[in-house]
Amino acid sequence: MADKKDPDKKYEGESAAGVPDDGTAAAGAAPDETEPDAESAVDGAAAASADGIEEDELTVQDILDAAEREVAEPTSEHLADLKRVTAEYANYRRRTEANRAIEKERVTGDIVKVLIPVLDDIYRAEKHGDLVPDSAFATIAAKLRSSVERLGLTSFGTVGDPFDPTMHEAIFQQPSAAVDTETVGDVAETGYYLGSTLLRAAKVVVQVPSDG
Repeated sequence: MADKKDPDKKYEGESAAGVPDDGTAAAGAAPDETEPDAESAVDGAAAASADGIEEDELTVQDILDAAEREVAEPTSEHLADLKRVTAEYANYRRRTEANRAIEKERVTGDIVKVLIPVLDDIYRAEKHGDLVPDSAFATIAAKLRSSVERLGLTSFGTVGDPFDPTMHEAIFQQPSAAVDTETVGDVAETGYYLGSTLLRAAKVVVQVPSDG
């Protein structure tokens, strides 16, 4: 006669409900349906995220439109930068033009200084009557004087001019009753200006009022 099993007693290899305790599911049990649902949720979230990125992504036209708006409606900061750059450029141009003018005058001065001794010879020849009118020498002298004048050279120092120590160099003083103030009585060397620059002071004899 077979032994009866106590229904309340758990035997080895069985669970409390009488199901074999081997870790396997009973035949015919329904499969786990939670995994497909989780995968679907992840796929949906990824798709939604991708859609959001595409919607928020800037196009080239968006960037161009933004740039046009900045140009059309500049901010106070942009206006300040523009004014600063404009002022700096204007100052740069003024400095450049001033430096160019100074350099041009310097080069011209170097050229003219070479010709001053020749002009001195012409002046002495004219003073002593050796510069005969209509002669070849007189024609060359006239052309040379005209050329240096076009370069901006001007001569000064004439008998009877008031003596000016800023432009005249006194080589001798001569008392004279004919003058009331210091006056140029004779010119030993003509003075020259190039534009507003003094190239050489005129060397002159100065007549001063006599005591008697």
